[in-house]
Amino acid sequence: MKLWRRAGRSVRAARQFVRGLASTDHPLLVHLVPIRRCNIDCAYCNEYDKVSEPVAVDVLKARIDKLASVGTSVVAFSGGEPMLHPELDDLIRHIRAHGMLPGLITNGYLLSPKRIQALNEAGLDFLQISIDNVEPDEVSKKSLRLLDKKLQWLSEYAEFDVNINSVLGGGIKHPEDARTINQRARALGFSTSIGIIHDHEGALKPLAPAERAVFEDVTKHVNAWEQIGQNLYSGIRHFQQNLADGKPNDWYCRAGARYLYICENGLVHWCSQQRGFPAIPLERYSLEDIRREFMAPKWCAPYCTIGCVHRVSFMDFWRKPQKESAPATDGSVETVRN
Repeated sequence: MKLWRRAGRSVRAARQFVRGLASTDHPLLVHLVPIRRCNIDCAYCNEYDKVSEPVAVDVLKARIDKLASVGTSVVAFSGGEPMLHPELDDLIRHIRAHGMLPGLITNGYLLSPKRIQALNEAGLDFLQISIDNVEPDEVSKKSLRLLDKKLQWLSEYAEFDVNINSVLGGGIKHPEDARTINQRARALGFSTSIGIIHDHEGALKPLAPAERAVFEDVTKHVNAWEQIGQNLYSGIRHFQQNLADGKPNDWYCRAGARYLYICENGLVHWCSQQRGFPAIPLERYSLEDIRREFMAPKWCAPYCTIGCVHRVSFMDFWRKPQKESAPATDGSVETVRN
């Protein structure tokens, strides 16, 4: 069954890839927040609270319908912790019914064999867990020790692709943990990625020698071609070389066009770290908005560490250089900061 589902997923993903090459007028990846609440409290995270109720399922289905109408390829649930939403499986089915690929970004705490089987039956295509350390500490509870049993269950039962992300920089106490996490994930048959993060003040700093050694060791073992058949997407890592040195990247950020972040209030943002831009309600988001944001340079792009935006934007690195100004949402012309 795993091989059959992987083959079907590969065909559907290839179809979406070809559509992405043929046209720039639709989103490739959307992160949709079904609930802001989270069941753990990592000190560095600014994307959760402890009180929010789940977004109503009919509201979320209407948002999924809208994303389908603009030709979206992949819709991934993020949060908060999306597995706290009681109708998550029904929402995954709704995405599949539109021919889009559903994904899930989770902390993994709520996974069990029964829950994984339910995600299989719902038609989930991709799941990602970010693991920050080997042992939990005051900064993060997303530790390998607490999640290893969940990973074993995923390896045994999951019929969807699983990616395990580890992190470096930003004050992570034990950079060698990223190597341990990466090795464990590969041993279980998962694709892997590694993120370079800002520090607590939002500044990107060059990796220290110990961090750099781990980064080089992890990245030399897995490249994009080795990820074919697993997760080619996570193998796009070229942008991290400059970030590891604390240097800017010169690239076309297509946030707001090829990548959308939709918060629990239904507003479209560039990404989780730039909420407020452009902050247009999804129901009013149009082809004009997609085309404007596709061509608009983003002032935050040079030192951006958001891997999803880099990877999605890579599809269009060779075409349509971005302009220094773009039409504003009210029809006037505004200069885009960079």
